[in-house]
Order: sequence, then structure tokens, then C-alpha cells
Amino acid sequence: MAINVTVWNEFRHEREDATIGAVYPEGIHAAIAAGLREAGDHFTLRTATLDEAEQGLPAAVLDDTDVLVWWGHKAHGEVSDELVDRLQRRILDGMGLVVLHSGHHSKIFKRMMGTTCNLKWREANDKERLWVVNPSHPIADGIGEYIELPAEEMYGEFFDIPQPDDLIFVSWFTGGEVFRSGCCYQRGRGKIFYFRPGHESYPTYFNPDVRRVIANGVRWAAPVNGPEPSFGIGGPNAPLEALPE
Repeated sequence: MAINVTVWNEFRHEREDATIGAVYPEGIHAAIAAGLREAGDHFTLRTATLDEAEQGLPAAVLDDTDVLVWWGHKAHGEVSDELVDRLQRRILDGMGLVVLHSGHHSKIFKRMMGTTCNLKWREANDKERLWVVNPSHPIADGIGEYIELPAEEMYGEFFDIPQPDDLIFVSWFTGGEVFRSGCCYQRGRGKIFYFRPGHESYPTYFNPDVRRVIANGVRWAAPVNGPEPSFGIGGPNAPLEALPE
């Protein structure tokens, strides 16, 4: 069964900075979508950007999205609170969310985590080695013991997030820092995967292992055909057995 995936990106850096535009001439969202397309799965793909109508996610698009992939950085504050409310409702109802790199400071990720999501960071062309610490998890499928990126932005602990339900990757950087780089959560009926790499200055989203992890994350976060819970009193919550007098 096809998974309807929407890849959302601010699409600001690539248009405003020629150096970054040279790395991602069609936008970060296009590179991520291309990686998903190469995965060979039954993904139905669309992309969306901040400056499109309704910030790229009108109700018709959002309601047709099984998994939303989110990349944001410099314009977190421009995402409307009304859109964040709709995103939260969709996640609680079962839509998956894959948050990449600086999306840790997006309104929707902070809303779903309930914390500041702050961290340490440094731009210094650090080598990053992402160690797989949960090798049996489906997001690690097809990945070796680690992924090595020759140059990336450093993120360091403490990362102010709730304890992950599952931790898949821990990063080490040449400056000595470590970071929880692959974190899984369940919120309501929806699943959330945070994956750290992907600074806009580096061609990280062309890396085959990074692309594979994102595709695995989309598969993992996709909705399942489980029961829809009911709440409150009466109606479908009437007793299944006769109650004693």
C-alpha cells in the first residue's frame, strides 16, 4: 500500500545564499524527495514550502499526508500557530512526522515534545560518526555499525528533549561531543522520528546512508490500520457485558 509523503522545507537558505543554492540547486526538499524516490518503495511524494499558499500545507494536502518530513531553520517563527494546531491534531490522529536537523527548534517539534529542545552547536566542519545503538530497530535496516559524514555542523548534549521511546543513533564529533541523533516517540496514534544530520551548507542529503535512514524513518512512522480509540461516556463505551445490579 502506498505511503503518501509530504516533504516540507522553508526553502529560504537555498534562494537567499548562492553558496547554499549551489549545494541544493532545487532545494533541500527536492534532494530529500529524490532520496525517497530512489528507495524504490511505494511512496507517493509531494513537496511543500513555507512561501506557498497556506504555508504549503492546506487542509486537503495535510489530510492526504501519511508522513510529513520537516526541514526548517531560519523561519520557525513564521510558521503560523494555526498550522501547528492542525499538525498536532493530525499527528495525534495517526500521521507520522519525521523531523530533520534544525527542525528540533520548529514549533511543531517543541509542541509535541513539551520542552525547549535546546542544545549546543558549532559550525566547524566537524566529522560526524553516527553509531547505531539499536541495531534491531527497523530504522537501522541496511545500515552498518555507523554512518560517517566527513563534514557537518556539531550538535552537542545536553539536548533538552524527553527521554526517547527508542534511541537509534548516537553521534560523536571530532571536537569530542556526543549527541542523541536518532530519537523515536509516540504521541497519540502518531509516531515521530527526529534525525540530526542535514545542515544546509553540506551535501548531507545526497549521502546514501542518510537517505536510507530517512526512508526507513518514513516507513516506520507511517500509520497502521489499528483501532481508533473512543473516549468519554456512553455510546461506543457502553459495557460489553451486563453489569451487576
